[in-house]
Amino acid sequence: MKEYIRVIGGGLAGCEAAYQIAKRGINVKLYEMKPGVFSPAHSNSNLAEIVCSNSFKSNSITNACGLLKEELRRLDSLLIKCADKTAVPAGQALAVDREKFSKLVTQEIEKMNNIEVIREEFFEDIKDDCITIIATGPLTSEKMEKQIRKLTGEDKLYFYDAAAPIVEKESINMDIAFYGDRYGKEGDSSYINLPFTKEEYQNFYNALINAEVVNLHDFEKKEIFEGCMPIEVMAKRGEDTIRFGPLKPVGFTDPRTGLRPYAIVQLRQDNESGTLYNLVGFQTNLKFGEQKRVFSMIPGLENAEFVKYGVMHRNTYINSPILLNNTFNLKNRTSIFFAGQITGVEGYVESIASGLSAGVNASKLYKNERLVIFPDETVIRIIVKIYIY
Repeated sequence: MKEYIRVIGGGLAGCEAAYQIAKRGINVKLYEMKPGVFSPAHSNSNLAEIVCSNSFKSNSITNACGLLKEELRRLDSLLIKCADKTAVPAGQALAVDREKFSKLVTQEIEKMNNIEVIREEFFEDIKDDCITIIATGPLTSEKMEKQIRKLTGEDKLYFYDAAAPIVEKESINMDIAFYGDRYGKEGDSSYINLPFTKEEYQNFYNALINAEVVNLHDFEKKEIFEGCMPIEVMAKRGEDTIRFGPLKPVGFTDPRTGLRPYAIVQLRQDNESGTLYNLVGFQTNLKFGEQKRVFSMIPGLENAEFVKYGVMHRNTYINSPILLNNTFNLKNRTSIFFAGQITGVEGYVESIASGLSAGVNASKLYKNERLVIFPDETVIRIIVKIYIY
């Protein structure tokens, strides 16, 4: 057995796994294909780049995701620690300045003496002479996907989801937009709210459902992820669907009229300086020109400057309930672990938790110790039960 553990993929799960292994005194070789190779959705060279929302969801311990974050803090999660340090206002949620977050994670990983970051795509056959964690994420490269197919014997390894656009705050019309708390709930006023009248909403809705999208092949149309559905796909399910979803107006009063808006769009701060905001729930596959045209019909965004348009991308995953043990390693090749969204877990925090679990257990295996199964009372264990085993 080689005298190091190999981690393939420098995303959220891979970085958390590498940190957990290294802090236990074991050498790590962490492979990250950027900047030599970029996926269609990645844009910078740092580790732990997040490409969809900048929100890690609720911080409240009365919420499952908030409780999970607290468990991870107590288990010394590097990624949650970095998220806390780069947080931006987001009400009761933990949202981050995505650029500062990934930069901080990169700095923390690179300063650990027993982690060697190898900036190249991994090409070797994965053998049992080295404990390996595959954390290549939902945006696994084609070459790596071929290896995973060999390891798992699985052929269909993908679904599609989308990311939302980002606008400059200075371009938002604050004569229309307003800060406010839903139901007056303290802590939610960090969101910018864009209220619709009924006529404005109907005009926007008709433009949205008739806008041009990037063409998908027939087989792709069946693989859209329900949890991150493009806004235009959701809208086509009915005129009121998005009004009862991401555009729900309940709990708000339009300061201009004193009345509840017919619908409302929320913008969440995307960087620490507060100059960029993302459209909450507006994952999309519209063509870029159509995003500019249609989303500028949202009241307050008529002169919006878009710094990043939404994109749809292919996500890779394995059939974890069939393939993995509840310790995140393969049933038929126990020296090979998987972590992150490639295992089917949904969300940044869940990916971090899987990386922590895989890292801890890969370390246990390396030291010939008994692998860890988290107690039933923990949220981490619930994640394993839901997604893995």
